[in-house]
Amino acid sequence: MEINWLGAVLAVVVGMAVAGVWYGKVFVTPWWQLTGITPEQSKKASRRNMVQLLIANSVTAVGLAVGIGIASAATKDDPVWMALLVGLVAWLTFSATTLLQHNAFELKPPKLTLINSSYQLVLFLAMALVIGLL
Repeated sequence: MEINWLGAVLAVVVGMAVAGVWYGKVFVTPWWQLTGITPEQSKKASRRNMVQLLIANSVTAVGLAVGIGIASAATKDDPVWMALLVGLVAWLTFSATTLLQHNAFELKPPKLTLINSSYQLVLFLAMALVIGLL
């Protein structure tokens, strides 16, 4: 099994872009409203949070690269659709289910769960696509 390190590095870059668009442009206002976080609080915490996001996206990208490498080695094939399938399964089995149960017990609004879980789906699929294309 080979790990696509170039794909993993580029997936981190894509992951940071997805996060910036998702929470910085598209869903920033509803996210602020649903979390009760103010723009000032977000700005104050942004440096620390960006470092954490970079680390988390790096771990996710490497994990996806490993999963895609294992799937490709097992099937002796490496089509892009398989990379996307690995991304989808990883999101569903690890991210979506974990976020759903935590948000439910923490009584967070369903719309917030939808925004955050959808972000994770787009993130995992975008990263998997980059890895699969390389």
